[in-house]
Amino acid sequence: MRVLIFHGYLLGGTGSNVYNASLAAALARLGHEVHLLCQERHPEELGFVGTAGDWDGGRLALHELGAAAPGSLAAGRPADRARVTVYRPDIGGVLPVYVADRYEGVLARTFADCSDAEVAAYVERNAAAVAEVAERVQPDVALANHLVMGPAILARGLEGQSVPYAVKVHGSALEYTVKPQPERFLGYAREGLARAACVLVGSRHTAESLWTALADPSLPGRTRLGPPGVDVAQFAPREPARARAALEGLAAGLARAPGAVAAGGTPAGQRAGEDAFARDPGEAARALARVDPQTDRLVVFVGKLIVSKGVDLLAAAWPLVLAREPRARLLIVGFGGFRGGLERLIGALAAGDLDGARAIAHAGRALEVDAAAEERPLRHLLAFLDGLSDGERERYLAAAAKLPERIVLTGRLEHDELALLLPACEAMVVPSTFPEAFGMVAAEAAACGALPVSAAHSGLAEVSRELAAAVPAEAVPWLSFPVGDRAVPAIAEALTGWFAAGADLRARTRAGLVATVQQRWSWEGVAQGVLAAARGELDSLRAP
Repeated sequence: MRVLIFHGYLLGGTGSNVYNASLAAALARLGHEVHLLCQERHPEELGFVGTAGDWDGGRLALHELGAAAPGSLAAGRPADRARVTVYRPDIGGVLPVYVADRYEGVLARTFADCSDAEVAAYVERNAAAVAEVAERVQPDVALANHLVMGPAILARGLEGQSVPYAVKVHGSALEYTVKPQPERFLGYAREGLARAACVLVGSRHTAESLWTALADPSLPGRTRLGPPGVDVAQFAPREPARARAALEGLAAGLARAPGAVAAGGTPAGQRAGEDAFARDPGEAARALARVDPQTDRLVVFVGKLIVSKGVDLLAAAWPLVLAREPRARLLIVGFGGFRGGLERLIGALAAGDLDGARAIAHAGRALEVDAAAEERPLRHLLAFLDGLSDGERERYLAAAAKLPERIVLTGRLEHDELALLLPACEAMVVPSTFPEAFGMVAAEAAACGALPVSAAHSGLAEVSRELAAAVPAEAVPWLSFPVGDRAVPAIAEALTGWFAAGADLRARTRAGLVATVQQRWSWEGVAQGVLAAARGELDSLRAP
């Protein structure tokens, strides 16, 4: 079967990027031919891609990539690679995004900051590329990603052709773009979904949010669950010695990687605007070299460093964790505009400067790179800081003095690098304060046997409920926490409870986590569901 996919962004790093890369690789393994349109500029580094196409010379040109380079991402068999072609449309220099980001070769600007003319040009250029590829390959089915602009682009590009398609709603476009500015973007969303055979969502929460926003009575009947998947061969538990060796190997490999900034260079969080988003393998190598996986009890955060990911709550919880378990070490993996604000918060707490920490909490999102200047307070963090009694404050600040040593920021790691890190971790915290379509990183942590402690809302809560059904009852409270004014102590209570659990309880919990992910969220199963959705086979898919 020939499958056309429109994604529009990269094929590594964040959730929807990883989704599309993994989906394409899984479809190829199942014997299907994949034609994927995106803005990936280095397809030769992706081991599942056999051919690359672009319009850089004014016309579509295809380039065979040859054998996969050693160490390339998601390397596949030659026969599978030959089935995947990645195309990069010429979008004219401006790439609309949902959250402030940086992209090589184009100006990434949030949809809210793009003019109507820029958005229209982006849609038209991509739709023309879709039409050309579709005419060339004659796809059997298609998939559009994101509520805007992928579905509208696919609908226009396939106009006049009887190609059925599905839409995968990842969440960001809905929550960050369509709902805040319906007068600008709701029409594009309705246009793209009108002809879709099926709309895939990661959770019931996303489905309800979508139905309310679009007010289309036909949507509930066409909406089905389509969560992301986990590469359960890559993300898997390791014995402690093998996990330590893999982590040490990762640090050594990063130290040798091209583009590493030498020790003594400017830390990423202190660089000018765009560099806060850059990848620095040297920084990551030095950060991981500070970790002692034999003695440290590792907890990890993985996500963009923006305030909606709730990383401020986790940083504030860490002194409470250290007061109970001094060996605990937090690894913060990610990049984004709030990194500088996060580092300032950690520094203020470590110095015992609660007034400084409160000032950071009051500023909130105003500290993000490219964010609006007005303050948007982090109210749950403020509630915690303001609620410390005299005795609690003294104990808290004594433990907080250790934060610079016990919190390590690695910067950005690639998806395959996380598979080397997660098995060495005892837990992951996913403290998002904003709705998430699905708890992808939580599922990957669970696949590696690391306890995912997630905020109890949206798609995160649905992942936690699936995992809760498979673990001992004593472990269920550690899987999630309510986002509210007690979020900071609740995170600490979950982690310290897990740290203090007996060996038998921990082993049974890890076994339940791993088994659930293997049974429910393998990529081959996700790929088969996408094909069924595109064909309109709704009865074979779970309703949200």
